[in-house]
Amino acid sequence: MKTILYLLIFSMVFTGCGSTYSEKEINEFDKKIQSYLDEKGIEYEKSPSGLYYKIENEGTGPQIQYTDQITFTYRGELLNGKVFDEQKDPVNFDVKVLIGAWKEAALMSKKGAKLFLIAPPQLGYGTHQLNAIPESSILIFEMNIIDVK
Repeated sequence: MKTILYLLIFSMVFTGCGSTYSEKEINEFDKKIQSYLDEKGIEYEKSPSGLYYKIENEGTGPQIQYTDQITFTYRGELLNGKVFDEQKDPVNFDVKVLIGAWKEAALMSKKGAKLFLIAPPQLGYGTHQLNAIPESSILIFEMNIIDVK
């Protein structure tokens, strides 16, 4: 699983997220997310970019910056509940190389934050198709930020 993460981040840094989605496609993704949230009876905030998030623990200390490196664990699943990756051992990455959803979440967080995210494809892996992640997938993440440097 760690290999998938490294390949994805490398790919995103050098090739971007894939393609640009039309407004119609973005609205369809948003409707699917809303339907999922309604079905589960859970509430999330929505950012202007389309990221749905819930901050369970804000953490402490200074706000994470774009130039910081964060250490975190995460769990990722598809809307159908299939877990596609789980990293229980902490990983370290520069904020600037993370996928859009993680980057945005990190920048609103502090050390010790625990976040739940629902990322539309334009903030995830876009049109990249990976072994366990179909292209244009809506992704659900639990993210725990352990350290900031």
